[in-house]
Amino acid sequence: MTTLLHNTASGLRQKTRLIMMGSDELAAGFRLIGFETWPNATEEDLDQLLKELAKNNDTALVFLEPYLAQSSSAQLTQLRDHGGSIVITEIPTLSAPGNYQPQVEQLVLSILGKSALEPEK
Repeated sequence: MTTLLHNTASGLRQKTRLIMMGSDELAAGFRLIGFETWPNATEEDLDQLLKELAKNNDTALVFLEPYLAQSSSAQLTQLRDHGGSIVITEIPTLSAPGNYQPQVEQLVLSILGKSALEPEK
């Protein structure tokens, strides 16, 4: 398990787990920089991990490929609805980085309109 130590507001040191779940190819790169990896993870793996993190009150930074970040994982939905000390971020696949469209992009478009994501001239 890879962890990052950081100071909390109370001055205590806390461990943050650094985790990547996704394809074996992308996981290999994250493994090289010290992340805990779950190669070829499934939605069930994601649910299991998030349950464990919540049960242990862990602090974690979790990178997910789109097939997991956009899955119907009950634990992921609960985490997104209630927040906490687990930060989830979506990363593009190696095979199609140019086709990547994060979920937050749809939210921005719905609130601010298409012009919000266009480059300034």
